[in-house]
Amino acid sequence: MEVDYLIIGSGLAGISFAETCLLHHKKIMVLNDNSQNSTTIAGGLYNPIVLKRFTKIWEAEAQLAITIPFYKNLETKLGTTFLYEIPLFRKLNNIEEQNNWFAASDKTTLSNYLCSELNTLNNEAIVSNYKFGKVNETGFLDTKKLKENYTNYLVAENCYLEETFDYSKLVIKDDYVEYDAIKAKKIVFAEGFGLHNNPYFNNLPLDGTKGELLVIKSENLKLNEIINSSIWILPLGNHLYKVGATYNWEDKTNQKTEKAKTELLTHLKEVISCDFEVIDHLGGIRPTVKDRRPLLGKHHLHNQLYILNGMGTRGVLFAPYLSDKLYQYIENGIPLDNEISIERCYKKLFR
Repeated sequence: MEVDYLIIGSGLAGISFAETCLLHHKKIMVLNDNSQNSTTIAGGLYNPIVLKRFTKIWEAEAQLAITIPFYKNLETKLGTTFLYEIPLFRKLNNIEEQNNWFAASDKTTLSNYLCSELNTLNNEAIVSNYKFGKVNETGFLDTKKLKENYTNYLVAENCYLEETFDYSKLVIKDDYVEYDAIKAKKIVFAEGFGLHNNPYFNNLPLDGTKGELLVIKSENLKLNEIINSSIWILPLGNHLYKVGATYNWEDKTNQKTEKAKTELLTHLKEVISCDFEVIDHLGGIRPTVKDRRPLLGKHHLHNQLYILNGMGTRGVLFAPYLSDKLYQYIENGIPLDNEISIERCYKKLFR
């Protein structure tokens, strides 16, 4: 079988690059073994603002302009819904946070995203004496539903194999690569934290941050918005809510911990005052990079090998946008920004 792209991994990065290729009429094959679960268990939030510092994320406008239509077109293609555009409300805990909000919302670069007037939620279970700040252009992606539906689509199109990629079987030629019966012009590794097993790119500084979250049920919470405080609360429908998330830079396993559960429950009880029950507890490793920038680019020795990784907590917004960046780099020679190119890493490794 001959394809244009062999794509390793089918998380948000792999899905986004696969669909980008198909939109440009390229032939693909996707390999995945479900060893990485960050996409499946992710909160799926997207938000153009870093609320701890009230700063706009890198290339926010450009990301939203590409990413939201990308997911909407995928919904139409797959005949289902997984993108939910709902407002996010930041709970303000004191006068200082109120003043910081007013100062930030007054900035030209942030005024489209941060509403200058504070809000009081009509919800007895969530009260703040200092009100809430509303963030625009926010929502969440049901990443598990997207992955399941897109995998089914790829299977139906005969361009998906569920197996563990064996690096020892990869044969690199001058103009193509071979893997078993597959001959591909290019191979793109979108493996998330699984990058550590990749002998071609495991010298890159992918660190990985463990995150745990809960799914709770509460008939009295009656929340239709995303709440951001010491934790975030995300309405899923049917009285179910996701609550997250923890950050652990030392533990690199997917195992759930009582410590993280206790931390989340402690913060949750500080935010809501109604009864609830814990339905599920999830854990996974986010593909984070030490300098907090994504990893895109070409291998320093092999022109057929590429990487798309390191999206961390911003995967929902990053994945379609960076997939387009990488595709344009490969196909049209458009340079990658210094902020995302692995050349920044190679300069340190091989100087």
